[in-house]
Amino acid sequence: MLTAEQREIRQLARDFAEGEIIPHAAGWDREGAFDREVLDRLADLGFLGMLVPPDYGGLGLDVPTYLVALEEIARGDAALALTVAIQNAPVPHILLTHGTEEQKSRWLPALAAGEKIAGFALSEAGAGSDPAAMATRARQDHGGWTLTGTKRWVTNGSRADLVVAFARTGREAGSKTPIGAFLLDTAAEGYRVGERETTMGLRASETVWVELDGVRVTDCRLVGDPGSGLNYALGALDLGRLGIAAQAVGIAQASLEHAVRYAAERRQFGRPIASFGAVRSKLAVMATRIAASRALFMEGAAAWEERDRLTDGGLPITARSAMAKLFASETAGWVTEEAVRIFGGYGFMREFPVERLMRDAKGTEIYEGTSEILRFVIGRSLTDGR
Repeated sequence: MLTAEQREIRQLARDFAEGEIIPHAAGWDREGAFDREVLDRLADLGFLGMLVPPDYGGLGLDVPTYLVALEEIARGDAALALTVAIQNAPVPHILLTHGTEEQKSRWLPALAAGEKIAGFALSEAGAGSDPAAMATRARQDHGGWTLTGTKRWVTNGSRADLVVAFARTGREAGSKTPIGAFLLDTAAEGYRVGERETTMGLRASETVWVELDGVRVTDCRLVGDPGSGLNYALGALDLGRLGIAAQAVGIAQASLEHAVRYAAERRQFGRPIASFGAVRSKLAVMATRIAASRALFMEGAAAWEERDRLTDGGLPITARSAMAKLFASETAGWVTEEAVRIFGGYGFMREFPVERLMRDAKGTEIYEGTSEILRFVIGRSLTDGR
């Protein structure tokens, strides 16, 4: 059950999605970008700083409340929700958990106000599921570091003002190499945005590769310990995966709502197709799997809030967030496919929303850990030490 505050936040996000996102989502998908102004309006409502404490200009919400709002934004448009998630979760989390007071005071208020857009640069062409194999190097010199390498699949890479980039601070690549986390100004000399990726779904999200050609940063741009950046990234991914689960549920919920309306309107054999048992059965299972996915990410969010005090002997938060993302993303894929089937031939047409939702759902099964990697993470948590 949601609290009164959570219901209020959810309604605010839903109203915004209905009025400011849904009418434009199809156009953003066609054009390959959403309006920068929509981020400004989200910032005015506090939705770009939901997890940032009030002392740094944010709303200071807990993770369950944040996910309730994120689901509604994703119900409006998943590509926009992806940017909102990066702005709220991995970058602020790393700053809040490992940053200095100077770093937090400088960057968190700007992120929460939407004055600066955040990016997260971890993956590389040869280091996706295995980020420890990254080739990007950070060479320490007098009073700072010089970063050289290429990052792939950087969401907001061309739109971002501040990017948290990860680079080897040791000489050799591998699971034991030290990796650092660095705060990069995208206007810095040597930061070059490369070709934009052409994606199946989430087309309004600007995903690019980024070349770091001798980007020079001072020591104050290093976050925390120079050898612990990979641990910081993996911790941020635990939170990020809960956000993806909420995004997937938002996509699935939108698909269900479209399918229910269409089934009530579409008539065949003299009656609405919603009256046929086969269609009702599809809708019933769709609704049930969505509800189960929502319960799973909310359970993971509650565990996140208690992660330092978990004493029930259950799964660690890494496994719980992986379970939420795995189940919710695969549910979104299945639900959107069923919605397309209910629409029949119209579901295959670009002008009907379930086609876009089906493409968007596939992305949630891939970024921040494929379903195969998540099964590995969950299985390892069950069998380590046995």
